[in-house]
Amino acid sequence: MRSPAIVKAKPQASAARNRPALLLDWYDRHRRRLPWRPPAGERADPYRVWLSEIMLQQTGVKTVGPYFEKFVARWPDVAALGSASQDDVLRMWAGLGYYSRARNLHACAVAVLRDHGGVFPDTEQGLRALPGIGPYTAAAISAIAFDVRTMPVDGNIERVVSRLYAVEEPLPQAKPLIGELAATLLGPSRAGDSAQALMDLGSSICTPKKPACALCPLSEDCVARARGDQEAFPRKAPKRTGTLRRGAAFIVTRGEELLVRTRAEKGLLGGMTEVPGSEWLAGQDDKAALKQAPTLKGETRWHRKTGVVTHVFTHFPLELVIYTTDVAARTRPPGGMRFVPIATLADEALPNVMRKAIAHGLGL
Repeated sequence: MRSPAIVKAKPQASAARNRPALLLDWYDRHRRRLPWRPPAGERADPYRVWLSEIMLQQTGVKTVGPYFEKFVARWPDVAALGSASQDDVLRMWAGLGYYSRARNLHACAVAVLRDHGGVFPDTEQGLRALPGIGPYTAAAISAIAFDVRTMPVDGNIERVVSRLYAVEEPLPQAKPLIGELAATLLGPSRAGDSAQALMDLGSSICTPKKPACALCPLSEDCVARARGDQEAFPRKAPKRTGTLRRGAAFIVTRGEELLVRTRAEKGLLGGMTEVPGSEWLAGQDDKAALKQAPTLKGETRWHRKTGVVTHVFTHFPLELVIYTTDVAARTRPPGGMRFVPIATLADEALPNVMRKAIAHGLGL
């Protein structure tokens, strides 16, 4: 009996058998040119595959491209990255967001250099034992770099497969089923190309809105296309919106310098640079936030900037009011803080929310 998670429409068995070949034929003609992808027929570099996959988590290809190029220019292999400092990696990562990825990236490079002689393990099990590598990333590296017959399932592949079979179960509950169905699209060889073909298909043809079904190599037996409701897939459970949190950021200038500090290693934005600020709490009012301003020698007059800075994290939206003050040239920074030249802020590991706060406070 067919699973209730899939509609009754069933593609012909002959068509299903042809899918892997049709997919690879399409890929050979239309594969994307990406900085981390080698020319056709060449073996992928595990380091470049790993680096790109970590960067692509929660981030689009267009954004990742320039960051990838900067990283490989600075650290051309895992040994070079593993020998770098975490602070340097965080600085280079600044702006990509989800900064735990950068910390795990550095920890993984250190582990590969220390425990594996600078060579990535060639099995999913071995890869999963490394920091920051979960089931999907291990499968992607295994398939693309080592041609292990496994199918990683990213957002693009989820969309293609859920439409091909009209998977009615919503995400994330449908992930195991979609993984099983995606594996049927693997041929007897070229596992990495099969995975990348599905990724490219989802990116360029089977897009979230207005998919170009007439150009899809799998369109003839796609159940969602036959029904005409492609854009309804994948089904998704209602998204929960976190509670708004509020706080304050304090912009303290000393001539052409700005007061900053480094966040604790653990937790949100761990190890990143920030301007001093209050706690981020639901329902916090401005007076309570202002009481958390840094203590500076001499009389301090705080000026509140008009408007607020908004930012959305994965689990909650944030509003920051911005207070500014100027201090005398000989003012010392409070404990745990430092003054840095405003001209060199680009070299600091500033997350986007802090870049917004500084720009608002300095009128940039």
